Amino acid sequence: MQIKKRNFIMILVGVFFAGAVLMGAVCAGMMHSPGTAIKYDDKLSKIKGYIDTYYLNDYEEQDLVEGAYEGYVAGLGDPYSSYMTKEAYDSWMASATGNYSGVGITFSENEDGAFEVISVNPGSPAEKAGVVPKDLILTVDDQAYTDSDVMASAIRGEKGTEVTLLMYHDGKEKEVRMIRDEIKLESVTWEMLEDNIGYIKISSFVDNTGDDFNNALDNVEKKNADGLIVDLRNNGGGLVDECVKVADEFLDQGVVCYVEDKNGKTETYDAADGKTSIPTVVLINESSASASEILAGALKDNGFDIVGTKSFGKGVIQTTLEMDDGSALKLTIMQYLSPDKHVIHEKGIKPTVKVKDKEKTKEDEQLEKAKDILE
Repeated sequence: MQIKKRNFIMILVGVFFAGAVLMGAVCAGMMHSPGTAIKYDDKLSKIKGYIDTYYLNDYEEQDLVEGAYEGYVAGLGDPYSSYMTKEAYDSWMASATGNYSGVGITFSENEDGAFEVISVNPGSPAEKAGVVPKDLILTVDDQAYTDSDVMASAIRGEKGTEVTLLMYHDGKEKEVRMIRDEIKLESVTWEMLEDNIGYIKISSFVDNTGDDFNNALDNVEKKNADGLIVDLRNNGGGLVDECVKVADEFLDQGVVCYVEDKNGKTETYDAADGKTSIPTVVLINESSASASEILAGALKDNGFDIVGTKSFGKGVIQTTLEMDDGSALKLTIMQYLSPDKHVIHEKGIKPTVKVKDKEKTKEDEQLEKAKDILE
């Protein structure tokens, strides 16, 4: 999830390091925290010596240095903090706009440490190949990864090229070959259902999601809808600014969410005065994450009915810190709280009306429940 703040990009999810200092420390081979007696320069020198003496293949020195940066940040033990090379950072930034070349999946590290698919873009190579939410990604082109951003960069690539993912699907491993394609994400779709109920689906929060939602809502209002269903199921999150724009359509002036740092200092994201008068129900499920949880939490705390199952539970904020060479650090610096200051990270949003969608039926039980509430 991403929060734009003038000179840097806020994203969902720890600790601030000055980039130049970190780079210098690693390059010098001296990486230790104040108060510790461990000096890594001697150990790195020994490792380098062993590699030069015994390693079978040729290698690039810079590859070892880049690996040291990645490993240093990985030592935080935070799945949402990472070091990204210039190539990985450029690819990651491109995906935030909703336009990139890849296979069209959103995934995150689950509580078991596995990379779980949260959502699949309609019409994407992944959907055509049968990838569905809750599938696990084991390898990309026979390569296992421990960092989600590095894995995401490996999955994305030039249009027309092939990528092979080893998935865990339906209780067994499955190799999925896909041809990368340009992904242009239409994050908002709408239609009118029977009984004059409007339906707006938000698949993610990317550039223009807020404006696209406002247009969809205008169309629903022009139809004089008696009710509205906002579907956030399988929404993996995205830009917080766009999420706030959507929340603004349902809330009078007030807090959409709080962000809290390690010292307990809080800031707010606020809605302006004015809102739609259409009775609204929100749908969520276990694959609703990040920005979608901010929206669901804000509406729940303001008395809206939330139908479905408990959301994913990703409620931390990251900032990206760019280096002079185009690489970047992504670090967790804050967590977000609902308007009533409920913690969402690792807890998720609990629906006010719990309904599980039965996989073996053609009926959408959650959608039907939402319609029942509005009738």
